[in-house]
Amino acid sequence: MSNLDILKNCNLCPRKCNVNRLDGKLGFCSASEKIRVAKVSKHFWEEPCISGTEGSGTVFFSNCNLKCVFCQNYKISTDGVGKDISIERLSEIFIEQQSRGVNNINLVTPTHYIPEIIEAIKLAKKNGLILPIVYNSNGYENIDSLKLLDGYIDIYLPDLKYFNDKYAIKYSNAKNYFEMATKAINEMFRQVGTPKFNDNGIMTKGVIIRHLMLPGLLFDSKKIVDYIYKTFKDDVFLSLMNQYTPFYNASNFPELTKPLNPKHYDALVDYCSELGFKNAFIQEEGTQKESFIPDFNLDNV
Repeated sequence: MSNLDILKNCNLCPRKCNVNRLDGKLGFCSASEKIRVAKVSKHFWEEPCISGTEGSGTVFFSNCNLKCVFCQNYKISTDGVGKDISIERLSEIFIEQQSRGVNNINLVTPTHYIPEIIEAIKLAKKNGLILPIVYNSNGYENIDSLKLLDGYIDIYLPDLKYFNDKYAIKYSNAKNYFEMATKAINEMFRQVGTPKFNDNGIMTKGVIIRHLMLPGLLFDSKKIVDYIYKTFKDDVFLSLMNQYTPFYNASNFPELTKPLNPKHYDALVDYCSELGFKNAFIQEEGTQKESFIPDFNLDNV
């Protein structure tokens, strides 16, 4: 049985839509059997051990299984901007990114294309791909789907967005988000283990858990970092993000129409320090700018 047969009854993510994508049916994510990509680039704004000075080889996939109301990438996650490509073309893109001298292949929002990505990685490796593969995910994953990736992914870069389910349901229509995401992250860690780096300080194996702090949710954020430290200590990296900017449908939620309070972010950073975090990235002020959002113009697709 081919991995692509999974698309006949798609349950790749926790939404379990059970649609036949090979027959043109669409589930929550709106992805068909075709791979849709919106941008291929050298990205310099990921964590330092991912981007380095040479950049991360990002491949921005269109469509999404979460579609948060505040998504800054809504043009591709919800509006579906992008170009349909074949597995063969995706494998060529991986090789082209390697030729540009990037540190890794960075798969951004890849969940709904797992079977196709696996086939593209196999083909690219036959054709000389040697770079680490980064799986850059919103965290809303099925363990069975992640197990298919065992041996293909070197670095997992998941979000852990919400602790309280009421926020996950309200802002992402994602019931049991924390339960699903934490189980997924445990599987990710099982596959790749503790962080490893090359001589230039670029990560080659490991897990970096991202948390984007939302306005007014300091307590929820504290519960998330509590979980991460209690579960993993310094066996993973924490990436604490302050770049929240009201986008997409955030205007429909008064509490989300304002930027993040810098004092709340500083308080969360202090809290992480008090817990004992050693492996953590924090962001400086000034990240709440539209200039940090990629222009999804089909570059290099």
